Amino acid sequence: MSDFVTLFSKECREAWRGFKFLWMPLLFILLGISDPLMNYFMEDILNAVGNLPEGFSITLPNYLPIDLLYASTGQFQSIGLIVLVVTFAGTISRERQNGTATLIYVRPISFATFFMSKWAVASLLGIMSAIAGYTGSMYYTAILYGPVEIGAFIKMVLTYCVWVLFVAAVTIALSAMFKTAIAITMAIVLLPVGLIMDSLIGSFWSVTPWKLATYGVQFISGGTSEHYTITLIFTCILMVIAMIIGIVFTKKNAATTKI
Repeated sequence: MSDFVTLFSKECREAWRGFKFLWMPLLFILLGISDPLMNYFMEDILNAVGNLPEGFSITLPNYLPIDLLYASTGQFQSIGLIVLVVTFAGTISRERQNGTATLIYVRPISFATFFMSKWAVASLLGIMSAIAGYTGSMYYTAILYGPVEIGAFIKMVLTYCVWVLFVAAVTIALSAMFKTAIAITMAIVLLPVGLIMDSLIGSFWSVTPWKLATYGVQFISGGTSEHYTITLIFTCILMVIAMIIGIVFTKKNAATTKI
């Protein structure tokens, strides 16, 4: 346990020195507040821009709070997800390539502890960012479009946090398996591109981690899909499998570390 705390503290210090604890939550806050503000002031923005044909009018839809939270989730699942993947896909492979991992591998530290410390910090940053982003989105949504039941909001955020844990596990596992460039490519294909494919042809299946965030937002409407529980369990199982695979490849590829 002391080894994990030591490695976790080391990863936190590195993330802090890289200002990840600052810019990543700020990015998610910006993504979270953009849709409520943009949609609310869109008519004013269009009138200010001008140059519209005479007699031309735009009728904007009356958005509900759930619509804005769906939009914010979409921002997190596109831009935010890509940022998370690119930031952490080289967590292990980069240290192997530059030889930094040698300083850790020569010590009596288990590969499981090494992997879990990386995953814990990535998860912490992702969860902090998601909570910050949803808080910003919730604040302006409640002010501009109406209140949201706090219990449903908490369930939605907790559900998204499980998705973040899954994303972190898959991304770090790929970093343990491949070199940085390949790991980034594979992670983008599996996660952001996987979300796009699920949105296009996902009507043929109902239980997949890529639907978890969507099921979470449905709590705002007073309920969620009947497949929510099984999807949550399935996501947790896949997360554990990804972590096991990551630990195995962390050990297997330790010999490729440059000295």
